Amino acid sequence: MKTVGVIPARFQSTRFPGKVLALIHGKPMIELVWRQAQKCEQLDELWIACDHPDVYGAAVGFGAQAVMTSPDHPSGSDRIAEVVGKMSCDLVVNIQGDEPFIQPEVIDRLVAALKEDSQSSMATVIKEIYSQEDLVNPNVVKVVIDHKQYAMYFSRSSIPYNRNAERPQGLKYFKHLGLYAYRKSFLMEYKDWPKSVLESTEQLEQLRVLEAGYKIRTILTDKESLAVDTPEDLERILKSGITT
Repeated sequence: MKTVGVIPARFQSTRFPGKVLALIHGKPMIELVWRQAQKCEQLDELWIACDHPDVYGAAVGFGAQAVMTSPDHPSGSDRIAEVVGKMSCDLVVNIQGDEPFIQPEVIDRLVAALKEDSQSSMATVIKEIYSQEDLVNPNVVKVVIDHKQYAMYFSRSSIPYNRNAERPQGLKYFKHLGLYAYRKSFLMEYKDWPKSVLESTEQLEQLRVLEAGYKIRTILTDKESLAVDTPEDLERILKSGITT
């Protein structure tokens, strides 16, 4: 199965405009993401989907395959659909442009899981939550899964809600990491669906998929995701000295 990875690089981020070009260890963040994704064994092609000439210029400058897309796309999935619409491929991976230290093996495991699971239209990555701070943070998206590791629901709230004074044995909480793999045929249909009620309520586009009755396969990782959503996130990364 031919697999194409796309990094949607939106310049006008609401909380941190221009963040994909913010420098980390002397390189723009989008370059660090691209260099990590370049190490993946499961990707046959890798593209950066740009919406601003400065991002396009930077991407071409460090050697990436880049393409300009409409600045009006409401989501990364829509931007990716524009890129792969005329490509011949089977699977498409949405690689977040604000996770500079994403682990290549996580992307490879995600692609492999979707290749092996004919019941799923898409797949994504989850990680167990150990921190109470993450559990109550609405910016950390939570997910409940069934025994076959299919997603049952995603929420900004703490789910499942625990009515007991003590935590029941075996109860685990998971957070969603924003990395997706889709079957191209599904992505090209999904992009044209209207926003669902749950999606509009939680502002989580993956709920459109569940509300329509499709399966989302999840894979569990112990690799931490370090997304840069705000200037404060960038400052923490710079102070931590974390490198790839």
